[in-house]
Amino acid sequence: MAETVFSKIIAGEIPCAKVYEDAHTFAFMDAGQVNPGHVIVATKQPAETILDLDEGLVTALFQTAAKVARAVDAAFQPEGMTLLQANKPAGWQTVPHVHVHVLPRHQDDGVGLTWPRKEPSLDELKALAAEIRIAD
Repeated sequence: MAETVFSKIIAGEIPCAKVYEDAHTFAFMDAGQVNPGHVIVATKQPAETILDLDEGLVTALFQTAAKVARAVDAAFQPEGMTLLQANKPAGWQTVPHVHVHVLPRHQDDGVGLTWPRKEPSLDELKALAAEIRIAD
């Protein structure tokens, strides 16, 4: 995987406002603060998307995201919180290093999310579910 701005931040090559660090994850303030308290939580191990992580790193990533979200909530007392994990450019990922945005939210903060619902029938949903095979 090519170096990214996040891998350079984690390596200390680019300065940041660090929030938290453990053996597997690194959390820092997003330089493009959408709202005060906007934090990026990334894996230390370089991986492009969540699809490239093993179960242990997925767990570590989301444990840290939850820990940071609780701290952001305590510090800023927002009206809401959005945790966003995007994969690949069509999925809104802008930095090819797996990460979670922890974004405190307020009414009318200008943040939007377009989610056009398709409303398939239950039979269509069952057919789609049958295409997804998950082995235990």
